[in-house]
Amino acid sequence: MQVYLPDVLAEVTEQFARYEKALVSNDVAVLDELFRNDPRTLRYGVGENLYGYDSIMAFRAARSPIGLGRRTDKTVITAYGRDTAVASTLFYRDSLPGKVGRQMQTWVRFPEGWRIVAAHVSIIDELPDQKMGQKT
Repeated sequence: MQVYLPDVLAEVTEQFARYEKALVSNDVAVLDELFRNDPRTLRYGVGENLYGYDSIMAFRAARSPIGLGRRTDKTVITAYGRDTAVASTLFYRDSLPGKVGRQMQTWVRFPEGWRIVAAHVSIIDELPDQKMGQKT
């Protein structure tokens, strides 16, 4: 299996950027599109465990659009073959000083395009040596 395929990384990076733009602008239609429409799709959030596409859609529809702005850092996208990738990033919100968010997504290529099949979001206290932009 090839782990680093530049064309696949470019495709997933483009979709990851689409997701990020949709997230901070609360573009629910794009967010819904990028998650796989399947009852086995899951998203573990900061305060919720969502099992199935319908639960994820309902969460997005009910979420407040206020305070979604954030900055990402240390994004790593790794492709595993031509049809699977993992995207990981840290994120920071002005409304959460001293905290760092962590996001991981598993992306799979389907006939309709790249879709997230599993996601995890958590927030922890920021460690002094992990401040945004610092090398670790």
